Amino acid sequence: MRADAARNRAAVLAAADRLFHAATDPDQVSMDDVAAAAGVGKGTLFRGFGDRMGLLRALHAQRVDLLRAALTTEQPDGSPAERALHLLREVVRFKRDSRVLTLALENAGDGSPYRTGSYPQWHALLVSLVTEARGPESADYLAHALLAAVRSDLVEHLRDWPEERWEAGLAALTRAVLNG
Repeated sequence: MRADAARNRAAVLAAADRLFHAATDPDQVSMDDVAAAAGVGKGTLFRGFGDRMGLLRALHAQRVDLLRAALTTEQPDGSPAERALHLLREVVRFKRDSRVLTLALENAGDGSPYRTGSYPQWHALLVSLVTEARGPESADYLAHALLAAVRSDLVEHLRDWPEERWEAGLAALTRAVLNG
């Protein structure tokens, strides 16, 4: 990537990040808004990302990479249930912090969170933890069920809940599933 293209990409992602973080609804952030905030033309924006979904995916991937790096360096010791709970807590925090962006992605097209770039990784990790705790029977399904508890639409629906209430419910569910 040329140096100017890399600078433009970084400027666009930074501007989009600020705009989505400040927005209360995904539809409040237009490509025009992002181009203006980044100081680039719309042509540059579309050449770099293709369309709005391309921009959303790139921004989400950038944020997920930061989450993935944090989870890799902060992996706690403990039982599979405690490690799964740590992952799910961090995913909820991520989605609460990135709520407008994750809603935009999950609501786009067919609205499926199962097609976001991070879903297979989180699912595979939870399958391994469920398998470690309970054996392989139903581990695939139970991992999907645990991830359903942190879907963006649920996080959004319960956004006014205090963190302690989220924590208690998520802990009870995770421990019930993994400790059987």
